[in-house]
Amino acid sequence: MRHFGHLAPEVRQRLFHQEPCAFTADSEARLLAAALGATLYSPATRPRLADDILKQAAHGVISMVLCLEDSIDDADVEHGEENLVRHFADLAACPGADLPLLFIRVRTPGQIPDLVRRLGPAVRLLSGFVLPKFTGERGLPFLEALESAESAGGRRLFAMPVLESPELLYRESRVETLEGIFRAVDKYRDRVLALRLGVTDFCSSYGLRRAPDMTAYDVQVVASVIADVVNMLGRADGTGFTVTGPVWEYFRAPERMFKPQLRQSPFLEVQAVELRERLIEHAMDGLLREISLDQANGLLGKTCIHPSHVLPVHALSVVSHEEYSDAADILRPERGGGGVMRSAYTNKMNEVKPHRAWAERTLLRAEVFGVAREDVGFVDLLAAGIPG
Repeated sequence: MRHFGHLAPEVRQRLFHQEPCAFTADSEARLLAAALGATLYSPATRPRLADDILKQAAHGVISMVLCLEDSIDDADVEHGEENLVRHFADLAACPGADLPLLFIRVRTPGQIPDLVRRLGPAVRLLSGFVLPKFTGERGLPFLEALESAESAGGRRLFAMPVLESPELLYRESRVETLEGIFRAVDKYRDRVLALRLGVTDFCSSYGLRRAPDMTAYDVQVVASVIADVVNMLGRADGTGFTVTGPVWEYFRAPERMFKPQLRQSPFLEVQAVELRERLIEHAMDGLLREISLDQANGLLGKTCIHPSHVLPVHALSVVSHEEYSDAADILRPERGGGGVMRSAYTNKMNEVKPHRAWAERTLLRAEVFGVAREDVGFVDLLAAGIPG
């Protein structure tokens, strides 16, 4: 699999200075954590689940979570488990099928070994489990169950804890909760692929819901939690983890908006492209701002509940030619002693030691999402990926 692998080779060549790398579910954890991108959630009860997974993979989805928790009714859990087992068997019967990284979001620790046992040989298609409402105390039984299931199933399995509990939100218990989370995930560091933020649950604790023109960072009580999570769990000193961006709740498929206008437009081609850009902007303004703020605040990837969110997340994750130029310059071997230099674009200062961690992070993102050509921007990447 690779990001933008669903595009024709000649299209990728036109868009990318450095194309995204290919990887598999067995690649190293550091690479997979960076490559998660837009992780698309789907209820485990969907009747055509296997077909849905194949369809989304064909449209560029790299990671999916099949949910047995909040997205389904309490009474449907047993049916959801049976549905998962049946559709994993169907997927396993399709050798050579292109599949995304697949994770199951469970409710209880006991579901982990039970599902691994019931999946049987199809467990080879599973990359891991998403662990809900994770704290140090509640999370350890999940991680212990994962370790046990991994040994029994003979398959490397990752955990993605979801940080969404009220104890993490409330100021009086936040630091203690974060310390407990760190101890738990540090103990099982090799199995923790990424930490996910449950911002919808944070808002629920205060009866809040952000509007479509507001980001999670406009809700101050939520923004403060994100800042503290990154502060204590996302450090670049080797102790931190990949932290993914929160879910965006609103959706409107952009292609449905602008395709009719482009078909009916009397404009010249250039004017039609400008219209397309304006419509993209209008349809996704809040989402795009939030993705940009995720990245500015140290988050990588994003939880998504609608396929229309996937392409914007991936397009904004591509490293610009300017970013790549700066990062590569900072990390040149001869710069090891430090120093300051003017950027190749002659518009900023690159200071080797303070910017080194940023440069390393940027080149890892460049490896998995690619580097855009100098004249290629977000709209070009987005437009190229929208189905014709």
